[in-house]
Amino acid sequence: MRSALFDYARRVLGASGNFDVLPTIGSKEFISLLPFMLESQSILIPKIAYPTYRVGGILAGAQVKEVEIDAKTWPEGRGESDLAWINSPSNPTGRVHSLEELSNVVTFSHNTGTIIASDECYFSFPDTKTPLSILSLLGGDNRNILAVHSLSKRSNLAGYRGAFVVGDSELIARLLEMRKHMGMMVPQPVQLALISALQDEEHVVLQSELYRKRRLRLRNALEAQGFSIDFSEAGLYLWCTRGQVDWQEVGWFADRGIVVTPGSFYGDSGSAHIRIALTATDESIEMASQRLLQG
Repeated sequence: MRSALFDYARRVLGASGNFDVLPTIGSKEFISLLPFMLESQSILIPKIAYPTYRVGGILAGAQVKEVEIDAKTWPEGRGESDLAWINSPSNPTGRVHSLEELSNVVTFSHNTGTIIASDECYFSFPDTKTPLSILSLLGGDNRNILAVHSLSKRSNLAGYRGAFVVGDSELIARLLEMRKHMGMMVPQPVQLALISALQDEEHVVLQSELYRKRRLRLRNALEAQGFSIDFSEAGLYLWCTRGQVDWQEVGWFADRGIVVTPGSFYGDSGSAHIRIALTATDESIEMASQRLLQG
């Protein structure tokens, strides 16, 4: 399994130099436990973000600070942060970090010593933009960088709880030792599934094309009802708004038999948006699109 993870990290993610890999029991458990394992005191998260970043900080008793995407605006004072999360493509917005934005994050880490945890779980599903792994920018200098990936998304293996982390060898050695004592070893059948999935890219390409077609179908129907689609450049979601309070829009969709997520689940800055997942069947996506077009 380690061989498969190293191969994938080099071949697909562009990792180089001295790095290590760490299998995890899904990505959520790692994300929620990372601040605790690192004994983090101050964590930076995006203003609109996967809720588990914040919850992990709360569980660790750390201060959680919301920041903009551009790392040039992040606080650089001593003790301002010891861990920062980035997420590209983003859940919920589908936003893809630019090369410059990722480079600014790396520079911030070098200047401050802050550990960067790059959540890249939706990396395999490009649409109008193609994501970059932060590992591909490091030139082999992987200190203080961790990239998180999930087979739940990439290979539709959500029930298997298979994910992995790539990055700083010293950090991963530290995390590995702690996880042994916490009993967080990945079971052998899951390891075998990870090996098989990581060695095949054809199913990933096919799945990515399914999501692209679903996104286009729903986008057209949503725009016909006056919604604006923001970002949604990759990943599994549409991030849309009509400038209304999110819960009002949730009710509007519910009246049409469609379940969506209020943007405020991901931070106060998302309260005028809703998130729509592309993970339903093609038949369900078509049904939802027809209901939207009917008004």
